[in-house]
Amino acid sequence: MISYETRTGSICFTENFLSKLIGHAVTSCFGVVGMMPSSNRQRLFGLVSKEQSLDTGIKVTGNANEVNVEIHIMVTYGMNITAIAASITEKVKYVVEESTGITVNKVTVKVDGIKE
Repeated sequence: MISYETRTGSICFTENFLSKLIGHAVTSCFGVVGMMPSSNRQRLFGLVSKEQSLDTGIKVTGNANEVNVEIHIMVTYGMNITAIAASITEKVKYVVEESTGITVNKVTVKVDGIKE
């Protein structure tokens, strides 16, 4: 849980909330087919549930001052992966900073698959 104090009270964000916020931003980017599981737990959940969650393939670490984000995606065949990664990086930084006020230190985009 990431929390910080303001003059009017305490604000807390769970990693689950941040993961879903980031997942929504990433899946709306052009060229992204979907999210790929990043851990064995997510792979097992994907086999059991048959529907993909927004927080699949996202790992958020850090504190109230800054966070690091790792994203695992699948892209469309023939797309410029560098352009997709740059678009995702900028969108994730913008969405997290505008929604929560937390600075995004680093966004790591890992392409784990290509779909035709």
